[in-house]
Amino acid sequence: MKTSIFSAVLALAMTAGAAQADEVTDTLQSALEAYEEGDLQYALEELDYAKQLMLTMKTDALSGFLPAAPDGWTREVNSEINASLGMMGGGVGAEAEYSGGGDSITLTILADNPMVGAMSAMIGNAAAMGMKVERIGREKFAVQDGTVQGLIDSRILVKAEGGDMDMMLKLLEEIDYRELGRFGQ
Repeated sequence: MKTSIFSAVLALAMTAGAAQADEVTDTLQSALEAYEEGDLQYALEELDYAKQLMLTMKTDALSGFLPAAPDGWTREVNSEINASLGMMGGGVGAEAEYSGGGDSITLTILADNPMVGAMSAMIGNAAAMGMKVERIGREKFAVQDGTVQGLIDSRILVKAEGGDMDMMLKLLEEIDYRELGRFGQ
């Protein structure tokens, strides 16, 4: 029974990684070996490291949804966003700052964070709360105080803030929301 839990985790990771040796499967294998040798502390450290590697993979995948910078603009991706998510209950995030023409816009995507779910009522009832609602494709976005935010698949927050409203909407139109809704599934 003891080994079956670790074996199940290892099998899951190997399936996700197309059964090829990589740093995640090597780390999980190391955790299993340490566990079998009775070195629980090292096994836990290896599991934590494997989790960090997989979260990095998810973050990189989520960052792929950040649109390219519009012509004449630059995009700076924030690689430190996930450090702050740990204090907000976890999940993964991607964020970029777009600059151009004297304007700056921050676009943030947060997935699988408990605080995102808490925002669903506010975004879902934006019009009733006196906020303007913009529709981008099939998605509804609440607009308030220079911030545009929408909830995708009830678990992914997409937020643009800090810049010209037309440019923020233009950036948001570049995201494939159907694919974003499938993120992590």
